[in-house]
Amino acid sequence: MPQPRPTRLHHAIRSACLGLALAAPLAGAAPVTLDTAPLQSYKLPAGPLGRALSGFAVDAGIALSFDPALTEGLMAAPLAGSYPAREAAARLLAGSGLELAARADGSYTLKKSPAPAPAPGPAPTAILPGVTVTASAETSPGELPDAYAGGQVARGGRLGMLGNIDAMDTPFNLTSYTAQAIENQQAATIADVVARDPSVRSTAPSGDVADSFFIRGFAIGDNNIGEIAFDGLYGVAPNYRLLADYAERVDVLKGPAAMVYGMSPNSGVGGSINVVPKRAGADLTRVQADYAGSSQAGARVDLARRFGPERAFGARFNGGRRSGDTAIDMQSRTSSLGALALDYQGQRLRATLDLIDQREDVDAPSRRPWLSAGLAVPRAPDGRTNLTQRWEWYDSRERSALLRADVQAHERLTLFASAGTARSDVDRLFNTPSIVNAAGDTTVLPTRAVFDVERSALGAGLRARLSSGAVRHQLTLEWSQYQDRLAMGTRAGRAYTSNMYAPVAQPAQDVAAPAAVAPRSTTRLGGVALADMLSMFDERLQVMLGLRRQTIRADTVGAAGIGAARYQQSAVTPMAGVVLKPWRQVSLYANHIGGLSKGDSAPDSAVNAGEAFAPYKAKQNEIGAKLDHGSLVTTVSLFQITRPSGQLTANRYAADAEQRNRGIEVNAYGKLGEAVRLYGGASWTDAELVKTNSAATLGNTAVGVPTLHATMSAEWDLAQLPGLTLTGALQHSGAQYANQANTQRLDSWTSVDLGARYRGTALGKPLVLRAGLRNAAGKHYWAGASTWGTLIAGAPRSVVLSAALDF
Repeated sequence: MPQPRPTRLHHAIRSACLGLALAAPLAGAAPVTLDTAPLQSYKLPAGPLGRALSGFAVDAGIALSFDPALTEGLMAAPLAGSYPAREAAARLLAGSGLELAARADGSYTLKKSPAPAPAPGPAPTAILPGVTVTASAETSPGELPDAYAGGQVARGGRLGMLGNIDAMDTPFNLTSYTAQAIENQQAATIADVVARDPSVRSTAPSGDVADSFFIRGFAIGDNNIGEIAFDGLYGVAPNYRLLADYAERVDVLKGPAAMVYGMSPNSGVGGSINVVPKRAGADLTRVQADYAGSSQAGARVDLARRFGPERAFGARFNGGRRSGDTAIDMQSRTSSLGALALDYQGQRLRATLDLIDQREDVDAPSRRPWLSAGLAVPRAPDGRTNLTQRWEWYDSRERSALLRADVQAHERLTLFASAGTARSDVDRLFNTPSIVNAAGDTTVLPTRAVFDVERSALGAGLRARLSSGAVRHQLTLEWSQYQDRLAMGTRAGRAYTSNMYAPVAQPAQDVAAPAAVAPRSTTRLGGVALADMLSMFDERLQVMLGLRRQTIRADTVGAAGIGAARYQQSAVTPMAGVVLKPWRQVSLYANHIGGLSKGDSAPDSAVNAGEAFAPYKAKQNEIGAKLDHGSLVTTVSLFQITRPSGQLTANRYAADAEQRNRGIEVNAYGKLGEAVRLYGGASWTDAELVKTNSAATLGNTAVGVPTLHATMSAEWDLAQLPGLTLTGALQHSGAQYANQANTQRLDSWTSVDLGARYRGTALGKPLVLRAGLRNAAGKHYWAGASTWGTLIAGAPRSVVLSAALDF
């Protein structure tokens, strides 16, 4: 049977150096060797030898690095069952002419086996048993690119319909944060994870109930329809907040992504966030206790098992509960989670099923205050200060399900399909306060509101690998359909006043639930996409081309059933990208890609409330370079994105403006020596309103976009104290504006987090203790402004602690 040619992902995996950070479970402990590694159960499919060896090294816990040229073109037979590490390695290397060689530091490399001395006399005729190898160049749904040196950022990520791709082969700025980074950061939500990315800024304050972001200066998720993808699909992830417990990777793609992910459900064009769920690998039983805030305590469990013939079936469960007072005054939060991930990895059929049930109940949730027109920005309050009353509350339940499958119909043809659904139920009593004077006095009308959000997504397609002369193609054809429905009902209470520096306790109000929960909007997005990934000159030149035709149907009804609007339109979204590798460790890239987003709906305060506007078309042009230094990757990107936008003028909302963001991004991740790991960078953005209907705003800076935003996270292993690691993170934001007139300016700010981690043993089991101090200086600051002009207070100084034990 002809062997499939290795894909770019395989080249990257074979190039992986599985360093001591991945190999040794305890910092400073003796390295694991082939003779000291415990008996392990392996489930490694047939495939390229380099990829099989990388998987073996991770399972066995040994440190392995090698020249990828040694394994070029070599295949490994399947390895399934329980073996000592030395025997498992011998089975993988049988017939390859290679063997493992130990280094002085306890790690391993590959070398060619010595040729056997010829026996005297005539050479015997060797009769070898027949071996049939069935291998696929496809990446299975649960197979992800390896972590890069340091383990905090992956070598690649998921690029929507195109699947998992090595970052050096991607003509975009793509960063994928690993489970290791999530755990070591003690991130509670996905928002905590992406806040460490210099191109992403969170627009939800600490203690809020819904997460939202800016990516490259454009809003993401700043409404009642979530737009974080789950395993490459919109419409499945929890709608308002995503807990981080079930995330194996978090991919952040900068720039419009309508071609590869489909149209964003809620107008996001600055980039996309994709959560890759955890899957069962090696058997795992992990329990964790954590503590945060004033008295917020919780417990979590992470269980993974593989079973059945050749361990083809896998199950992973993440569950947890947290409850108690947070670092915000008067606020308490209770959250619970159950996430089950099932998978089947057969020779031709691969399937996954994800089920999530996530609940949050919050007393006195934090809110972002409006700043009344004409007021200067007041000094920021203490981050602990809560403008919400103790008797105000928020209850939510999020349920999600996603089924995916792909079938290897031929060694060069894969068929795939997916179906997902999600439902969000919210009942709450609170509202957004307004700052009415320079003294910080506020007024608010508490409102009981019920939200029902239903979403669903379907997709199907095929992926074919072809060759035409010296050019290799990967063709992907995808059909997709997305639908959401928002129903809402409200009932107002009695207005009250307070002060953001000295909140005033008000008598409790018991506001009845609204009499009806009526439909407010329905959106249907359908699309067909065709993409071709071309590879030439031994993968030194790679080109991505694609088109997506998207149809948008939207029905919108304003408050009290007025202002109904309906439209149906179609548009074509292009993609063109190129990667040039003059040297293997250098990637030069460029792209032109379009973004498509549903038009805005006029807010309730406008005379044309509820009016829906035609879809907006965004365009991005970008060039960049990526350099792999061996254990450190550095990147630089230059981009320009233009997007039409809407504004409220003379009490009427209209789509008569355009925003143009130009920027430079510099990123770095990996290791500096053996003891220091880091990731982060800086972004400089010029966000200009280039078309408006007002001379007062023309040429101004867009709301909520600082010129400079920088982040850096670092870890340092102390050689003097084996097992102990010091951690730190810095965030800096330049000044930004809270209104389009640029008369309300927020000052720049810098925040520092400090922490430590200890890896040891308890009762002979691996133990990890983590401690963190967030906003270590206790600084009071406005962290930013949302796209609506509300102000976000910086998080208060707080302590987070956790202890994780593996059984």
